[in-house]
Amino acid sequence: MQPGDRVRVERADVTNEGVLMPSSTSDHLVVKLDGGYNVGIDREAADVEVLESGVHEVDEGGANEPGEVSEISFDEELPTISLISTGGTIASTVDYRTGAVTARFDAEDVLRAVPDLAGRANYRGRVVANILSENMDPSIWTDLAEAVREEVEAGADGVVVMHGTDTMQYSASALSFMLDTPVPIVFTGSQRSADRPSSDNVMNAVCAVEAAKADCAEVLVCMHATESDDRCALHRGTRVRKNHTSRRDAFETVGGKPLGEVDYAAASDADPSDGEPASGVSFRREHAERGEAELSIAPDLAADVELVKFTPGMDPAAWDYLDGTDGVVIEGTGLGHVHTDLIPRIEELVESGTTVAMTSQCLAGRVCDRVYDTGRDLLDAGVVEAGDTLPGTAKVKLMWALANVENPADAMGRDLAGELTEESQPWR
Repeated sequence: MQPGDRVRVERADVTNEGVLMPSSTSDHLVVKLDGGYNVGIDREAADVEVLESGVHEVDEGGANEPGEVSEISFDEELPTISLISTGGTIASTVDYRTGAVTARFDAEDVLRAVPDLAGRANYRGRVVANILSENMDPSIWTDLAEAVREEVEAGADGVVVMHGTDTMQYSASALSFMLDTPVPIVFTGSQRSADRPSSDNVMNAVCAVEAAKADCAEVLVCMHATESDDRCALHRGTRVRKNHTSRRDAFETVGGKPLGEVDYAAASDADPSDGEPASGVSFRREHAERGEAELSIAPDLAADVELVKFTPGMDPAAWDYLDGTDGVVIEGTGLGHVHTDLIPRIEELVESGTTVAMTSQCLAGRVCDRVYDTGRDLLDAGVVEAGDTLPGTAKVKLMWALANVENPADAMGRDLAGELTEESQPWR
């Protein structure tokens, strides 16, 4: 009896069948039931029968290495979608050696795990990274942007990036600034892994592929729009934020409504071979159209940029580590404020050559440092207002602007990739 075997366990008048999982103790069995949940059973009280050996084998690797490209048989009548894997929950499975969820799937494994994708497009599979998203860093953003460019140059009609949800908004922002794209680039992931009965991986993947076949040639994030399996929202990559740790509809467009949505029922019921460019996809707001832009890339980033949050009682000495940095983005309070004791510290940073941009901790609205005395003092110290740019997006934007724009401070006050509205508008 080994982890991965299918077993029947009887104890008292209760019988359970499922896959034997690794256990952290010798006194208990852990069985994954067919419904997706695990049950712990006292070994001494259990009668165990092995029904089938090695139903789930221990994953010893074998996934594509980063940079490798795989292809699946082509149908000339279908568009070509590139599936780029960076890891994360959507590309995760249970490792029966440890019992933990691990990011080990390559893009072809995702197709096997989500058979609903079959027949919707031709697929090219590529692995850029195999990490959980908390381990994402700017060097991988550069690799990812280069991979997307290569896939589009190779003829992809759209790109789906499978990514962990925790840092997806940062990666989507990075590609929004790095790339001008004639085709959709759609980020998607899942809040719950495929082994769980409430997993959102199938719906998100299907909707992302449909969005990648659609007309909106921007960087998008495609995730559940509600707690139900009814539709996915399509968020602009520079305006989206993960606002809940675990809900399936965790992602929201801040300061407005999503660009569009994918009706999952329509996407699921449609015949993928009927020639429709995208099933169930609709857009409600102005967006860049397919083929409108020439493919170009500006992947350089200034890595030495920090995002800092002001809190009451903060010691100005806490910012000593910022000396010598290329850029700093501050999450100020309200309209963009910090304690007056910090203003001399900010002035020192600006005078030393650091670009300092101000954002707000509020979830909506724009900074305006012309209303109160503190704000005016911040402007006099050289702080740049970042409007209603989200703090995380502002960090990525400043990293990009410092490496690619002649006047980064000026760029922080201008809209470059849909991250900043020229004036605040009521939600619609």
